[in-house]
Amino acid sequence: MEEKRKAVRTELTSRLIVKQLTGGDGVKEVAIEVNDVSKTGVGFDCTEKLEIGAIYEGFLTIWTKEVLHAFMEIVRIVKDEDHYVYGAIFVGMPETESQRIEVYQAFNK
Repeated sequence: MEEKRKAVRTELTSRLIVKQLTGGDGVKEVAIEVNDVSKTGVGFDCTEKLEIGAIYEGFLTIWTKEVLHAFMEIVRIVKDEDHYVYGAIFVGMPETESQRIEVYQAFNK
């Protein structure tokens, strides 16, 4: 598969609750399993069907147990047996939040 992510990916065992902000039937919370994260986006699995191009609000618990508040746009969806594999880019993430991810990656190569 062609690499499309602009930044280094790091595996992260975490859970994330997302809420759709664009369109849809109001606020719906879904749990996901994070596969990897970079300073520009996140890859995750979910049993719920999310919409490509939709913006979701998320609260990502990182390795330091801190919670990063992020907005994500779904840019890739792949159906895999009983779940979906998603790729999302962060939109409007403050630089201080994305730097936390970079710092972790620098020390855990």
